[in-house]
Amino acid sequence: MDLDHARALWSELAGVPVEFTSPTAVVTAPGSRLCPPGWAGIVRIGDAAVVTAPHARGAEALRAAVRELASAELVDPVRLGVALSGTGAPVLDVLGPATLSYLDRDAFVPALPEGAGTTVERAAPGEPALTALLAGAGKGDADESGLDEITSFAFLLREAAGGSAAEDGDGAGNRPGDVVAAAGYVTWPRSVAHVCVLVAPHRRGRRLAGIVASAAVSHALDAGLLPQWRARPYPSRRVATALGFRELGAQLSVRI
Repeated sequence: MDLDHARALWSELAGVPVEFTSPTAVVTAPGSRLCPPGWAGIVRIGDAAVVTAPHARGAEALRAAVRELASAELVDPVRLGVALSGTGAPVLDVLGPATLSYLDRDAFVPALPEGAGTTVERAAPGEPALTALLAGAGKGDADESGLDEITSFAFLLREAAGGSAAEDGDGAGNRPGDVVAAAGYVTWPRSVAHVCVLVAPHRRGRRLAGIVASAAVSHALDAGLLPQWRARPYPSRRVATALGFRELGAQLSVRI
């Protein structure tokens, strides 16, 4: 079942032995991959969560918060911040929350290219046109997409001659042949494929994300992997839902 698979993944990423239990387990794990180095990480899958702290002082503060909050509240930055405010370890910065969604093959709803000029091509991760897409999107969006870390092929959609890649448009910022959407995945532990997607800023809202993501997800499923979709903005969550992903949890990182 996806719930057990997802929990096994995040337990391994904690870097120390920990399980999704009730009450929520809090462990000291300086090398945790649930969060950036030096931060605390909270991941909820289903009705249970795990929490990693970078040091013993942070772990004690988080245990006090866990005694006050339900697992769903732990990934709410406002509720967590209030709970930690009286512990001597206030929240200094926040990353997230992001939803965590997973996909069974039986639930997959492919997004097929529509019309001429919408053929998805497969390329090596270092494809220069992909690098150009990342540069054009800006550092924030490029970093958020994770496409510079993919271990799979890159699945690309190019600007069509005489129009856009899926619908006619003004072509601002792109020439025919430029990549306007891309997807791929990073192979994570426990045979999980972490899906990464990016669309050129002026081509968003035209269903391109679903088309390239569908190709990447299909490849991951054929490889026997469990696709994972992590999203903060609602449009990204909407794309995942349309493909058949099911939200099973959330992730929050805090610097305390």
